[in-house]
Amino acid sequence: MTQWIDAAAFDAIEDEDVMRFDHAGRTFAIYRVEDQVYASDGLCTHEHVHLSDGFVMGHEIECPKHNGRFDVRDGRPLCAPVCEKLQTYAAKIEGGRILIEV
Repeated sequence: MTQWIDAAAFDAIEDEDVMRFDHAGRTFAIYRVEDQVYASDGLCTHEHVHLSDGFVMGHEIECPKHNGRFDVRDGRPLCAPVCEKLQTYAAKIEGGRILIEV
């Protein structure tokens, strides 16, 4: 069963940035790109490094450890060494808050 979780204030994330969100023993990454929000698992599928320490360029998140990149919209790997897709989650803005569906 899925539910919408209040993750953060929309203005807590700058455009083309990422933040870490921990909930129920899991870590998520929340991205803001062009005033849209996206969410994914918070750890890189390659070496389990926190993506919140990475660099956002357009719709791409670059892992801070080996510079692999994912598309934040669908989690697909874009650049070696990552080859496994990143799990993504629906995200929306409601009342100035970011909600993610987990």
